[in-house]
This record gives sequence, structure tokens and C-alpha cells, in this order.
Amino acid sequence: MNPLSASASKPWYREPWPWFLISLPATAVIAGLTTVWIAATSADGLVVGDYYKAGLAINQTLARDDAARALALTATLKNEDGALTLTLSGRLPAYPDQLGLTLAHPTRQGMDQTLALSHAGSGHYRTSSLPTLPAGKWHAQLSDAAATWRLSGVLYTPFSQSVTLTTDAESTVQSKGH
Repeated sequence: MNPLSASASKPWYREPWPWFLISLPATAVIAGLTTVWIAATSADGLVVGDYYKAGLAINQTLARDDAARALALTATLKNEDGALTLTLSGRLPAYPDQLGLTLAHPTRQGMDQTLALSHAGSGHYRTSSLPTLPAGKWHAQLSDAAATWRLSGVLYTPFSQSVTLTTDAESTVQSKGH
């Protein structure tokens, strides 16, 4: 029996090359369907819907930073026994009764937290409890109730050491806490 005639009589599905050639487009189809499924089931919290309003808000944010810089404001955040304490210093004519602190996750908008800090006397503010935050990097923004000024900074959780918020883009982080 001739070996060439035996291999020529094999059916096509017993050869490796057709399966290899079929696997290439099949892999692309599976990857495409997986991409469509991921896009449909997960929300992208980083995209701003109204770009024009977001652009106008940048000028207001810069004005708030300038106002805080003119008042020479700085704030120090500390975690004391599960409560957040803040010390505000600067040339304020009067300390506000309440401050708002926003802790924003860099990539997941749904994890953002907004805390109200009550005035406890002579530039000290306090919350009743610090919410449980997943470990990682968080952007902190502090402002008064009227939103006339803003301080910002970065803190790392678990939050165990003090963090200073300033008007500079690169605020001082005294400890990363990890």
C-alpha cells in the first residue's frame, strides 16, 4: 500500500491545519463577544456627559483655589478612634459652622463619600465616625458650605496618620499609611 494514497484518503476533519485555521477567526469572535458583554454590563464612571458645563466649572474651581490661597488656608486630617478630626488654619474672618469633605475614589465614582464636619471650636472640626473605605488612594476635597474656597489633597487608606490639605496641586501627604 502506498503511504501517499493512505494520507490522501483521510477526511478533512482529521487534519490539524483546518482546525488551526478555524480557531483563528473563532478566537476573534469569542473575544469580540466578551468585549461587548463587558461594555454592556459595566458602567464607565469617568465619562462626563455634559462637557461644556464641566469646562465652565473648571473656572469656578480655579477661583475657589485662588480664594483659599489668598486666605492662606491649610487643613490637617487625622483619624482619632474611628472619628475624623480636622484642624483648619489660615486668615479666615470667622470659622464656618460646617465644612464638607469629599473623599473621591480615583476610578470608581460610586465609591465616593461626602462627609459633613461640625465646628468644635477654634478651627477644629469633627465627624461622628469615619466610613469604612477600601484600601487605596483617595482624593480629598474640603470646602465651606457656600463653596467659596477649596482645599485638596490625597490620602491613602487604611487611614492611620495625618494628611495635610492645601491649595497646591501636589498637597503634602505626611504618610501613605501603608
